[in-house]
Amino acid sequence: MSPIDRIKTYADELTALRRDLHAHPELGFEEVRTSGIVADLLEGYGIEVHRGIGGTGVVGVLKGRGSGRRIGLRADMDALPIEEETNLPYRSTYPGKMHACGHDGHTTMLVGAARYLAETRDFDGTAIFVFQPAEEGRGGARAMLADGLFEKFPCDEIYGLHNQPNGPHGAIGLRPGPIMAAADFFDIRVQGRGIHAAQPHKGIDPIVIITGLAQAMQSIVSRNADPLKSIVLSITRLNAGSAYNVVPESADMAGTIRTFDRDLRALASRRIRELAAGFAAAYGAEITVEIQDVFSVLENAPEQTRAAAEIAAELFGDAQVNTSAPPRMGSEDFADMALKVPAAYAWLGSNPGPGLHNASYNFDDTIIPIGSAYLARLVERRATA
Repeated sequence: MSPIDRIKTYADELTALRRDLHAHPELGFEEVRTSGIVADLLEGYGIEVHRGIGGTGVVGVLKGRGSGRRIGLRADMDALPIEEETNLPYRSTYPGKMHACGHDGHTTMLVGAARYLAETRDFDGTAIFVFQPAEEGRGGARAMLADGLFEKFPCDEIYGLHNQPNGPHGAIGLRPGPIMAAADFFDIRVQGRGIHAAQPHKGIDPIVIITGLAQAMQSIVSRNADPLKSIVLSITRLNAGSAYNVVPESADMAGTIRTFDRDLRALASRRIRELAAGFAAAYGAEITVEIQDVFSVLENAPEQTRAAAEIAAELFGDAQVNTSAPPRMGSEDFADMALKVPAAYAWLGSNPGPGLHNASYNFDDTIIPIGSAYLARLVERRATA
């Protein structure tokens, strides 16, 4: 029996698990319930379980029938601070928290793969199941690595998978080399001098300064960056003031930088600081800039990408595999694991619907057996490579 056929025999159980996780979303490093459920299930399958790796992370270790290679499979567990706007019977029961990126589905697919592999043991070597906390910008991968993930659980290679709303349904997309962008988050505060709005000449207006700085920062992309290279600079938050007749003391701005190019990344950070210093001097204000390195560029290793594509084609057919999927400006902290161990990251297409990070998003349960089979087959084929 093929992996997908066997996994389909307990697909209803996996769907029930996914929907339970969806109803109880937990933010990064708060995945106590989620990780507890995962650990208990793995132990029930006879898998060696290690809890509390990198905070709330879980690692399962399953030995095959003989000696061979150690293959890592990784899924993320955290939710987002979004108020769900669906009317699903299993909608979030936690106000302001939602699985709007499908991590509930990713966790479930890896649980499904772990159950299949534990039941069949049709592989040599060792399977390492990595259930990671805090992928959504809170540094879960780096926390697991700092906690000795690959020292405690060495992997010869590791694989990740993410759902892709709006399909094509059941298709695997990947490519060698850079596949998801690096990301920095920036926070900027302009400290002016508050005053009555009728006497602006007696104060230092931080709103005038911060809006001018916001406009000037867009010139980094249009006038400083090489136009043949890709970079995105988005300002996503702007806060100032609380009254109609008061010029406030300060104003705050935040946003993100995305690029695949190391030099462009450094250029953007440098120019933000230079522009801020110039505006501070021009207006007599104080401007502080904080820039956080949050995500590295995710690069797929050529050999592992080729192998993953071949395995997907074996399972689902050549027409269901795209080895030239375009890179994306979104970011993924699986990148930090891929810097340590050869890796391949792929997208799995699902049915049409609202996109990721949308309050109306819902994971497509029909792809659970597909994703589980793909992950399981990676171990069966690559552990004996």
